[in-house]
This record gives sequence, structure tokens and C-alpha cells, in this order.
Amino acid sequence: MTRIANNLLIRDLQISMYSRIGITFMKIGIDIRTLMDAQYSGVSEYTLNLIQNILKLDQKNDYRLFYNSAHDISNRIPRFDYPNVKIIKFNYPNKILNYIGFKMLGMPRIDKLLDVDVFFMPHINFMAFSGKAKSILTVHDLSFLRYGEFFSLRKNFWHRMLNVKKMIKQADKIVAISESTKNDIVELYGADPAKIKVIHSGIGEEFKVIDRQDARMQEIKKKYGLPDKFILFLGTIEPRKNLEGLIIAFDRLRTKNAGLGDHKLVVAGGRGWKSGNIFKAWQKSPFRNDIKFLGYVDREDKPYLYNLSSLFVYPSFYEGFGFPPLEAFASGVPVITSFSSSLPEIVGGAGLMVDPYDASGLSLAMEDVLQNDELRESMIKMGLEKAKKFSWEKAAEDYLEILSE
Repeated sequence: MTRIANNLLIRDLQISMYSRIGITFMKIGIDIRTLMDAQYSGVSEYTLNLIQNILKLDQKNDYRLFYNSAHDISNRIPRFDYPNVKIIKFNYPNKILNYIGFKMLGMPRIDKLLDVDVFFMPHINFMAFSGKAKSILTVHDLSFLRYGEFFSLRKNFWHRMLNVKKMIKQADKIVAISESTKNDIVELYGADPAKIKVIHSGIGEEFKVIDRQDARMQEIKKKYGLPDKFILFLGTIEPRKNLEGLIIAFDRLRTKNAGLGDHKLVVAGGRGWKSGNIFKAWQKSPFRNDIKFLGYVDREDKPYLYNLSSLFVYPSFYEGFGFPPLEAFASGVPVITSFSSSLPEIVGGAGLMVDPYDASGLSLAMEDVLQNDELRESMIKMGLEKAKKFSWEKAAEDYLEILSE
């Protein structure tokens, strides 16, 4: 406790000095534990991009970014080189801090320990508060309630122990990343709609149309052993993403259309929970040699991967937001996705939408896009326009508006 207090002393003195001359500060705590991940996924990318843009816009308030690990993982934590930012690390084993500290004992009370006016959680996680500070909680989705069968026993136990309903009730403000997620929070937890604000996520500026002659493009193609023409899926390999349905649809596409034999299927993303049946479906496919699993793709390689693809397909059963379709739009790639959860809201009329339970419909949609040049060009144009509507700077401005309230 003393070490943390000493680390914050200088900034506290600055705040006190400015307050005396009429300049007001807020002390804002942010949970950055999702940035501890060795491989970033949707929530990690969200947290990083949002915090980076908030800090670019706000040089006035004092930010205290909190994470915990019994090991030295400082090399994973991004640098936030701003004079009003301090990163604070606890050194407890995570299970002890989460289950014994936060869950059983209600300690430490993070807002009091960090001495903040507002504490922001960009994702649901174990935490304990004193009530001294206001709290903001971002909810990305409630897939664990809608589709609990898609999660492992361990993951479902983790969600039950969190008691998300209580977290939502206690938070002063809830941010939902889509209207779909807001509706789920109200329906499944009985939350007050007035306390929920929808703030759409943004798209990283690195996702853009890249010249085919770019030297890096060919390096990425060689690095991952990519074919000349391919249909791309990018996301975590888990049941919710409906990859079994995609493999079945690809089989039907190739069986029916001999002329599309030069188009392969590329699946990019780290292996998640309950992925065994997906790989079994791959092994059973008569076209398994034309289906390539890349594994986790480095963040800096993703824009090139999108640009190299002929078509992006994302047939997920449920998404709180869905970054990959927008990233594909921004990269000038036509998109087919599901008419489910938040995807109609986010993708709108810029992509083809199908029933995720209908593999035949998905196969026909892929056939249409790959064989109809006019449709393809129209979808690319609409996708590029749709992508312009999602900005991390705008998301950061909306969060700062909540903080100022």
C-alpha cells in the first residue's frame, strides 16, 4: 500500500496545486487486465484502441491504469507515454486476488486504494469497490447467457462466479457496444435502460486498402503460405463462430461449382474452447486439402491478410459487435455475415446477410459474390463507406462525455 501511495504522491501534489489555482482534475482509474494477454483478441484490441484514443484527447485528467500479475509481464503491457498517466501493478496470483480478495473478502477496494474519482472497467472482471468513486462498466455481449452451451465448463463457472447481474446493478453507468447488447442487458438482467449508453467501437486506421504491389503484401502471402485466391474467416476458433457451418457451406460450394476450384478457404485465429468438432469437420471434408488453418495471426499482419482475400465470411451465431466484418470493409473486401444479434446493426446493407443455421444459403451467397463481378464491386464500395462511420476517436469522445458528467 505504501509503495503505491509513494508512486502517486508527486501527481497528487500536482493535482492539489492546480486545484488551488482553479484548474480541476478528475482522477480516473482504468482496469487494463485484458492487455495482459499474450495474444490479443476482440476485447483486448478494444481496450487498447479505446485507451490510446482517450489519452490522445485528454491531457488534463489524471489516469491510473491498473493490472495484476504474480509474474513480470511488463513487456506485454503497451506503453502509454503521457505525463498524466501512471501504470500501477499488483503482484498477487490472479486466482487469489480474484476469488479470495475481490470475491470473498471484498478487498482490496480498488477505487479507494488508487484514490480515484471514477473507475472504468472496459470488460467484466472481478473487482471490489468502496463506493467512494463512480464506476463505469462496458458490456461487450451476453453470449454466455444466450449460448452457454458454446462455452467450456471452466468458462461458464468463471461467469457464474463474477455475478454479472450484480456488477450491472452496482455500476453507475453501463456502456453497451451495440443496441443489440443493450437490449440483452435490459431483457436478461432487468437493467434500467436509462443508465445504459450505446457507444459503437471503432476501426483501427491500419485497416485500409493496400496496393497489391506492396512488398509487404507478398511477404505476408509467403509467411502464411496463402493461395492466390481464397475465402477468409478471421476470429477465435470456437463453436459460437459457426465454423462447422462454414466448412459445410464451402464443401457445397466446391461440389456444385467446379469453376471455383481455385478458391480455397483460409481460417485465421487462435484456438478457443470446444474447438474439437470444428477440426473434426475439417478432417471429414472432401476438400480438406483446400482448407487451411493459420492459427493466431500477428496484429500487424491482419490488414494484409484481409487485402489478399477474395471474400470475407463471418457466419457467427452471436456477436456483441463484430470487428472483423468492419475491418474487411475498410480493407476493400466484400463481406458475408449472419443476420443475427448485432451484425445487422453493424454491417447494415453493406454486406450480404444469411441465416447462420442455413449452410445452403451461405453456400449460395458465396457463389453469388465470387461469380458476379457487378455485385462484388457494389459490395466493396458500400463496405468502404460503411467503415467510415466507425471511429475510435468518436468512441473516445463519447466516453469522455460520460466521464465529464
